[in-house]
Amino acid sequence: MTPEIQTTLSVGVPTLAVLIGILVNNSRLGDMSARLGDMNARIDQLDSSLGARIDRTDSSLGARIDRIDSGLGTRIDHLDSSLNARITDMRTHFDHRFDDLKETWRAELRRVEEVIDGRLTHLERKVR
Repeated sequence: MTPEIQTTLSVGVPTLAVLIGILVNNSRLGDMSARLGDMNARIDQLDSSLGARIDRTDSSLGARIDRIDSGLGTRIDHLDSSLNARITDMRTHFDHRFDDLKETWRAELRRVEEVIDGRLTHLERKVR
């Protein structure tokens, strides 16, 4: 081997090896970039799908909460009117009972008055 060929080979072979390594590495980087692009696309698709599902669930829950809220409002109104009716009935009942008690006291006081009047009349007759 001549010194020119030896120099050419000693410089050319490592250069060729580095060049081949760069090309292989570049190819792998291109594949990795394509894979990352695919992963990003899949993540975006999942994100949009999940967002749509969350929106549907949110609107469904909102509708259910509105139904429950309106149902509770109706029940509370019914309980309120029922309670007001019961209070009114109790007031009427107590008013009636107090009126009966007044009548009883009047009758008893009238009877006591008649007894006292009779005794006073009896005492007046004895004194004369």
